[in-house]
Amino acid sequence: MASNRRNGHTLPPAREYGKPAKNDPNLGPLMRLPGMWKSEGLGWNMIALPFATAPVPLDYRLLLNQYDEQLEFKFVDNNVPNRGVEQNNPTRQTDQFVVTLDYQQTIQQVAATDSPDSGGLAGAAGAAIHHEPGLWLHMKNQITDGLNIARLATIPHGDSVLALGQSSEHEGASCIPHINSLPIGVTQDLDNNPYLRPYKQFHDNPFKGNVNVPAFPGFDPTRTHVLLELANAGVDIVRTTTLTVDSAIPTAGIANIPFVVRKANAVSMQSTFWIQELAEKDCHGEPKLRLQYLQVVQLDFFPRRDGFPGCCPGLIRWPHVSINTLEKQEEPDERYYAMR
Repeated sequence: MASNRRNGHTLPPAREYGKPAKNDPNLGPLMRLPGMWKSEGLGWNMIALPFATAPVPLDYRLLLNQYDEQLEFKFVDNNVPNRGVEQNNPTRQTDQFVVTLDYQQTIQQVAATDSPDSGGLAGAAGAAIHHEPGLWLHMKNQITDGLNIARLATIPHGDSVLALGQSSEHEGASCIPHINSLPIGVTQDLDNNPYLRPYKQFHDNPFKGNVNVPAFPGFDPTRTHVLLELANAGVDIVRTTTLTVDSAIPTAGIANIPFVVRKANAVSMQSTFWIQELAEKDCHGEPKLRLQYLQVVQLDFFPRRDGFPGCCPGLIRWPHVSINTLEKQEEPDERYYAMR
């Protein structure tokens, strides 16, 4: 980037405009995202919800969804400038430049079930169950604590998220982490705690949605990594770029409307995205691309039930888990590199 001096002071670099090339390295770890990603029936979601008519001892229902997804990324800017000067030397300009991609996520339900049965609240096939516009950022310089990426998201329930994190790249596939998706603040004993009956139900009989393949394991709340690993079975993954962000990092966070805060407060979000370059080539001779993610949003509602009364203040924390495997679609490049 060009720079110059005037009256003895270094001026900020000139803005560089123009569309980046496909897979432009100037976009850093986000370079393979622009375009349309899709999946059909490979998305799975689990969320606990307050439920007033649940039978004793329950006061919630556990909802599982199978879903289709479209996730579209568009280029916004290669050098969004955050202006600043050095704290102890105000004559020295210390600007930050940020790569920015716009994204829009839309999700339609394929199948759903809940326990206890809500009598139809789980919804029908084809229902729109999620819409999320947002931004992905790559901080190119002036990085704090190694945090070089960020995700900003908003959803119609009344939640706004800023999550910060790091990117990495390595050869081959990634190891999918095993996570604890049982509620925190209760005795996590599926066999002996009747309060976890819905989780035990889907552990004993995993949710299979509309999949009729005999060997299909289904979605088990206690083994949420299994379906991501299954999607990778037999796939030759040459290289993986990992994007991991967390709203609990200092200066990040979630803001919610008052009703959400009172009733089922979304307090944190952690998500990992794996951008996979495959050995298999597309019709242009370039690596086919896939995108996997694992996301956990923690919801707080109802008093804790672990230990003796009064010993454990606070609320039960309910993991809201979403996983999916998407494929990059072959789309005209111009559509995704023309946001200026």
